[in-house]
Amino acid sequence: MSKIKLHISRQMIVRIMLLAMIDMVSILICTVFAIYVRYDFSFKDLPDYFLKSTIWFIPINLVLTMVSFVIWNLYTSVWRYASATELINIIGAVVTATIGQVACRYIFKLPIPRSYPLFYMVSLMAITAASRFSYRALRILRAKRRMRESGKEPTRCMVIGAGSAGNEIIKEITTTQYLTMKVCCIIDDGKGCWGKKLRGVPILGGRDLIVQAAAEYNIAEIIIAIPSAKPSEIKEIVNICKETGCKMRILPGMYQLINGEVDVDVSKLRDVQIEDLLGREPITTNLDEVMGYVSGRVIMVTGGGGSIGSELCRQIAGHNPKQLVIVDIYENNAYDIQQELSRKFPDLDLVVLIASVRNTLRMDKIFEEYKPEIVYHAAAHKHVPLMEDSPNEAIKNNVLGTLKVVQAADKWKVKKFVLISTDKAVNPTNVMGASKRICEMIVQTYNNRSETEFVAVRFGNVLGSNGSVIPLFKKQIEEGGPVTVTHPDIIRYFMTIPEAVALVLQAGAYAKGGEIFVLDMGEPVKILDLAENLIKLSGLRVGDDIEIVFTGLRPGEKLYEEMLMNEEELKQTDNKRIHIGKPINFDENEFMEQLGELKKFVEGEPDSVQIRSKIAEIVPTYQINNQK
Repeated sequence: MSKIKLHISRQMIVRIMLLAMIDMVSILICTVFAIYVRYDFSFKDLPDYFLKSTIWFIPINLVLTMVSFVIWNLYTSVWRYASATELINIIGAVVTATIGQVACRYIFKLPIPRSYPLFYMVSLMAITAASRFSYRALRILRAKRRMRESGKEPTRCMVIGAGSAGNEIIKEITTTQYLTMKVCCIIDDGKGCWGKKLRGVPILGGRDLIVQAAAEYNIAEIIIAIPSAKPSEIKEIVNICKETGCKMRILPGMYQLINGEVDVDVSKLRDVQIEDLLGREPITTNLDEVMGYVSGRVIMVTGGGGSIGSELCRQIAGHNPKQLVIVDIYENNAYDIQQELSRKFPDLDLVVLIASVRNTLRMDKIFEEYKPEIVYHAAAHKHVPLMEDSPNEAIKNNVLGTLKVVQAADKWKVKKFVLISTDKAVNPTNVMGASKRICEMIVQTYNNRSETEFVAVRFGNVLGSNGSVIPLFKKQIEEGGPVTVTHPDIIRYFMTIPEAVALVLQAGAYAKGGEIFVLDMGEPVKILDLAENLIKLSGLRVGDDIEIVFTGLRPGEKLYEEMLMNEEELKQTDNKRIHIGKPINFDENEFMEQLGELKKFVEGEPDSVQIRSKIAEIVPTYQINNQK
């Protein structure tokens, strides 16, 4: 490492010395040039006393000017990216040096023609700027020559947004590193800039011209550079852009720029994703504020290798827990998150255990040994069609597994217990949803009987999670189709994995016991629209390149999902996107008896019809589907 630093510092010293030598020669040339111009482009009438005083003053002027250049950072700027800031620095340095020269001449009572300082200042400014900016110009010309020699045509781009972000993107594209791209036109809704040019690129008009401009200018890639735009506005723009068939990239949102997560440059552009079409504000959570209860405590995450569980572990690991205990039955998932956290958080006290939540003794031993203070229970079977085929396994894992973890948490006096639930638990039409509703009832019952604070967190579909519709659609598109949609009218609520985890973590902070936390996820999304948008975002055409096939609703599948039952009432929290549903009252003693009967019942391996009937006895809102 020290050798690299030494090499860089030597390079810098050599570069500064070369620039300083060029500047000293420039000062001498400008001194002679200013005298030459002042005396009408001739040295014949040059007074002897002025020549002698000027020669005597040269060493002082050199020192004075070099000090001014150092103060104005003319030796520490990266001139390959020289811009208006560097030009201002050059002007400031030369003006300062000239004023200093005039002042010193008066102090030493040296004669000086009144027009000399002006000629000197202008010439020095020009030659200093030329010496700096020529480096950037030469790099650009060299890169353009290489591009011509390679025979490759640069990618023709359209930039949407003529603000500061768009300006920075266009500026960087014109530098050597990104000359494989060429910005041909700009789109901006601000009427005041229509017909003008930004860095030589024409601003054509508003978003209504996107499709037309893409065709006329033969655009291959569209860059959306409006980091301050609301998600709803981005959604509208992306909806228009996807009709062009162009590749789309987008600059991350303003909140990321403010937080310093990204810089405004081409390398930080990302592909437009399906999340950009949700059209709602992202969930904003001050995790530092709400995660204080995690720091310095032993935290356990069951199902810690899954989509939600692993993101929980990442977020928790970053907030200095005393110890993080990950429990998962799948060794590959557990290994992956273990390796990731070990790399990112080398000082983390991390314990990864392979265990089934269905094993009573194993759960009890784990709780006894590690004594977790907060438990996030994310272990569950969640695939609706698979659980319709194997309802008995759904009950064993989801219901009885949750019961055993809850009992261990109660026995070993866990402070908080957070259950990961689902919108499918509301008026369930499938075994998976009904099993999660029973889990919510378990949590509610034990909250009234235990010192532990038990809560549930209910949310909808998670974009990009294992088994979700997005990865399935992407795989089908990569294979050339068809894309399968169960019903043209089916709708779902969607959220991103970080949003889902933010909700779970806030639930732990807000929890007082017994609550069901519900996320306001905005407007539902039609799955058909989702499929069509993914095809178009891939640069393909629906029907021509990729077919969409309707396969019919699967057993237990709803056309729409609900977040609350009719009996539940919403209560606002400090986070306007998170609500609390009032728990539904039921006979807890009867429920516990039914659980005991259910446990014995599933051990007898009943058929699907029998297990569904038994579930309906416990969950009155369950709509039985006996197709399997």
